[in-house]
Amino acid sequence: MREVVVVDAIRSPIGKSGWGGKKQGMLSETSAQDLLAQILRSLTDRVKEKAGGFEEGMIEEVLVGCLTQIGEQGANIARIASLIAGLPNEVSGSTVNRYCNAGLSAINWAAQSIMTNAGDIMIAAGVELMSHYGMGDDVTVAMNAGKKVVFSDRFGETGMTTPQGLSAEFVADKYGLTRDAMDRFGLWSNQKAVQAQRDGRLEGRVVHVVGKDTDGNEVRITKDETPRAACLDDPDGALAKMGTLPSRFKEEGMVTAGNSSQIVDGAAAVMLMEKNKAKELGLKPLTTIRSFGNAGGDPQLMLLAPIPAAEKALARAGKGIGDMDVIEPNEAFASPCLAFARHFEYADDDPRVNPSGGAIALGHPIGASGVIYFTEMCHELNARDGRWGLQLVCGGGGIGIATVVEREDY
Repeated sequence: MREVVVVDAIRSPIGKSGWGGKKQGMLSETSAQDLLAQILRSLTDRVKEKAGGFEEGMIEEVLVGCLTQIGEQGANIARIASLIAGLPNEVSGSTVNRYCNAGLSAINWAAQSIMTNAGDIMIAAGVELMSHYGMGDDVTVAMNAGKKVVFSDRFGETGMTTPQGLSAEFVADKYGLTRDAMDRFGLWSNQKAVQAQRDGRLEGRVVHVVGKDTDGNEVRITKDETPRAACLDDPDGALAKMGTLPSRFKEEGMVTAGNSSQIVDGAAAVMLMEKNKAKELGLKPLTTIRSFGNAGGDPQLMLLAPIPAAEKALARAGKGIGDMDVIEPNEAFASPCLAFARHFEYADDDPRVNPSGGAIALGHPIGASGVIYFTEMCHELNARDGRWGLQLVCGGGGIGIATVVEREDY
């Protein structure tokens, strides 16, 4: 089996969503195709600058995670964005829909292709403009056209997909979590994200993109719009304010906007290479991909499926949670992240967890999130001189995914 390395990983700044008549975020006037194309172009140019022998035609395929594949996110956005980015015609493209798992699935599937000699160089990416499309719009299109959409009674009495926020409430009940613990986790996520932004740690991984304002004028977007500075500057006040937020999914529940991921816009991309090809081109990898894990779980407790997925990935790498230097669970909600801490027996505020902040602070642009936080994990391993990293992501319907990477001494 051939080894696969990550030679570069970048992401866009993350913008607040303007969905539902809210204040328009900084990326809300940008096309998903154009945003992804800019990221693909930036990634390719960066690798070309580092490796004089690298040619764009060497890229076998671009795999892109995207949940709501309608409008400009439909029609195989991977192929369209690749062409807009100026990649050669011979570079193939494929779009992956696996709910919140989509971005990390794109990475894993690209890596597996290289491992099995189906190519030497691939790009895995993700994009989601939640300003443009709400979750489930791909289903409601059919319903509005009078077409029957069948789910399963395993989701509950209605037979429809359990809202993830309600699943987060079920997880909180199962693990006996408190509202205070969940709010403090949300506060902590924002503190880490704000600090990472202020100390310049994100430079080199967050690339500048060109968007448009509401008047159609081009604007240069350089940093995340989402982290809440008050959480670092006035933590007591921020925590008190979070405590006043109403529950969103259950009467007298504990899941609120303060301990849930933000609805946002964003994109990211990583370039993967067979290890010997990277060495031939003179590229020093960020990390080496070591193992994967996939698992299903109870559709109503869907947010817990990453636990068995992570156990599989760790076992396949021959490692335990104690070996990990960075642990990157997707912060769809605070409750599953705290459940992971209970299950794997590490502290709620373990410094290895999402060291640059997670989706509660930055946001969860569904199809892109796996790539965004994979990018963060790889860069944080290097920033901290760590060796092992674990990423785990939950997904709608009760599916989990996990990946283990190693930062080697090259």
